Amino acid sequence: MYCINCGVELKDSEKVCPLCKTIVFHPDLPAPNGEKPYPEYVEPVRKFNRAGAMFVLTFIFLIPMILTLLIDLKLNLRVVWSGYVIGGLILGYAMFALPWWFKRPNPVIFVPIDGALTILYLLYICLAAHGHWFLPLAFPIAGIATLLLTAVVALVKYLKKGRLYVFGGAFIALGGYSMLIEMFIDITFHLRFIFWSVYPLAACVLVGALLITIAVCKPLRLSLDKRFFI
Repeated sequence: MYCINCGVELKDSEKVCPLCKTIVFHPDLPAPNGEKPYPEYVEPVRKFNRAGAMFVLTFIFLIPMILTLLIDLKLNLRVVWSGYVIGGLILGYAMFALPWWFKRPNPVIFVPIDGALTILYLLYICLAAHGHWFLPLAFPIAGIATLLLTAVVALVKYLKKGRLYVFGGAFIALGGYSMLIEMFIDITFHLRFIFWSVYPLAACVLVGALLITIAVCKPLRLSLDKRFFI
């Protein structure tokens, strides 16, 4: 059998000419089964070496840590400013690189770990700067933020339905959290309450109430789902 366009010899199994891409058989007629003139090319699947990539990424974080420490020791003969850099790099590694060591990292586990490391980093900064703001300010603010974020992540991960309720409640809680931040700042630095947190509170409550209203009103939710795929 030959191609009607370019004349190249074809096998019975060929449906399209490999040279000029001309259709060999009429689409309404069944094509006979025959041996193909050449084996099909199957592109080999390349496996991603996760361990190798993570070792490289780990060295990328380690190199600036070591260089920073050596420079600080050479200039000051003790750790002065390198601790801030090293602590920030460790915190960044834990947040953005550590989960990639696992095939399926669970955010419910890593979010509290990141929160705990953030609290420790703030404690180091407070001690290194000889400050007194960790217990009355940094610890409660970072601790409450870690608890709220962990709760939201856990609800989103394990609840199949009702995520609009979760996000709505999260926005309302975020508004209340802003008021707590103002309260801790005022207590720590002996300031009078100026109530700037009322503005983020009002905005977050409005957004949260809107999300909960959408979740409760099924026709509105279906209409928005059709329009915006939410």
